[in-house]
Amino acid sequence: MIQLQPVLLSGGSGTRLWPLSREAYPKQFLALAGEHTMLQDTWLRVAPLDALAPIVVANEEHRFLAGEQLRQVGVEAAAIMLEPVGRNTAPAIAAAALQATAAGADPLLLVLPSDHVVRDADAFRAAVREATPAAEGGALVTFGIVAEAPETGFGYIQAGPGEGVREVLRFVEKPDAATAQGYLDAGGYYWNSGMFLFRASRYLEELGRFRPEMLDAVRKAFESAARDGDFVRLDRDAFATAPSDSIDYAVMERTDRAMVLPVDIGWNDVGSWSALWAVSPQDADGNAHHGEVIAVDSRGSYVWSRRMVALVGVEDLVVVETDDAVLVAKKDRVQQVKEVVARLKADDRSHAVLHREVHRPWGSYDSIDQDEGFQVKRIKVKPGGRLSLQSHKCRAEHWIVVRGTARVTRDNDVFELHANQSTYIPLGAKHRLENPGTEVLELIEVQSGDYLGEDDIVRYEDVYGRS
Repeated sequence: MIQLQPVLLSGGSGTRLWPLSREAYPKQFLALAGEHTMLQDTWLRVAPLDALAPIVVANEEHRFLAGEQLRQVGVEAAAIMLEPVGRNTAPAIAAAALQATAAGADPLLLVLPSDHVVRDADAFRAAVREATPAAEGGALVTFGIVAEAPETGFGYIQAGPGEGVREVLRFVEKPDAATAQGYLDAGGYYWNSGMFLFRASRYLEELGRFRPEMLDAVRKAFESAARDGDFVRLDRDAFATAPSDSIDYAVMERTDRAMVLPVDIGWNDVGSWSALWAVSPQDADGNAHHGEVIAVDSRGSYVWSRRMVALVGVEDLVVVETDDAVLVAKKDRVQQVKEVVARLKADDRSHAVLHREVHRPWGSYDSIDQDEGFQVKRIKVKPGGRLSLQSHKCRAEHWIVVRGTARVTRDNDVFELHANQSTYIPLGAKHRLENPGTEVLELIEVQSGDYLGEDDIVRYEDVYGRS
């Protein structure tokens, strides 16, 4: 029996859901449509299929997020493939296929973006089972979503006649409204889900036929990869030479073995705030929200907030409030959020990349106050977490423990602090913070100095492989 190898694509930056989704913490790591994050939900949909542990393809900066979130739902990834640079889906899937076949196996790859919503998980699993015989026979199967509306934000697949898995006649780009309506009227057109099922070897064969230079670059990057536990760090120089292209352009639109299975599984790519509104529970007036919201004479609006938000006499608005940014937009204009992100990047504003609370392999820090010459942070260190041995050229630090146990290295001294105890780290001192306990360590750090940027760190040792 051929084994099923899930491949979870987790390299996106999620800019269209700013300010909640940001480059350093994009939407696949957020719990947007339930109690689990979108990455976790993607795996949990697959797990009942008796699948192998997943191969995850992720950005280098997200490696610990991906590993930790999967661990929280009881799975250790077979491998976390780290892309040193983004090269779109075709090279990413090639890297996963090489990993899946490295030991001589040839499993079916179930390729899934990790940032989609699927409301009917049973129907999804039934579709995978239905598509399996065709994929085992050498077809490259994609899943077409039964179109509910003339959506202009998705590509479409025109399917041949018949029932079940059938021939792909053509892939078409995102259409204008009139063309999309024509597709619905004609029938036989389905939204392109970006989900695939095929043998690993078949994908590599087809990629080698149509884009041999891409396969060669990915193969070299894989063969020269650095391996650290579950992490497979693809060689940067080799991977950077791979052309950037999607699996649709590189393979699916060229191969004569492309097939499609139309499915109705409650799918949404959650590509905008309006899309998230559409998949969220709504009140009698069509309002959906996350957080405490009071809506008075308001309709069709979406709110995500940490504090209480009141809507009065508004329609079709999106309001998103985070610790350091607020978005207010008309629901039919939310695609323009990416223009906000572009402007933030052009102005070199950290809001495009980081939240106020910044996640690190060892935990997180939250900058809760700052002014000229000082900054106050709330630091959380996971049990067993260990910051790098480091020093600062421009700042001194005061640490006050509020919860848990801190093990502190300060030059030649090593000592422990407990709740309500504190210490001082002089400018230039080599120091390290660790959590030797079984509960989260929380402390308040007060920095003082002429420069308080995160780049004022000289690292001497680091267990997470950071230079």
